[in-house]
Amino acid sequence: MKDYRDVIFRPVITEKSMKLMAEDNKVTFEVAKGVNKIEVRNAVEKAFNVKVVKVNMLNTKSKPRRVGRYMGKTQASHRAIVKLAEGDSIDLFGEE
Repeated sequence: MKDYRDVIFRPVITEKSMKLMAEDNKVTFEVAKGVNKIEVRNAVEKAFNVKVVKVNMLNTKSKPRRVGRYMGKTQASHRAIVKLAEGDSIDLFGEE
């Protein structure tokens, strides 16, 4: 079994992910490439001591971007949207 620090990299803080967190008790994480839903579930439960109900995964492919005359690509990412059980929550900002 992988260590949870090798599976979960960071939480994703966007307007859409904050809306999901407030309305549906879902938290979005950027995860390592090649991990599956079971590994993500075990890592979140171990790292944050919460009960995970459901895990959805998504891959974002890199897209070409241009800055002036230079072409480049955005970074590809692998994300997991984790639904927590009723009453459980993850404090991402350290507030009490």
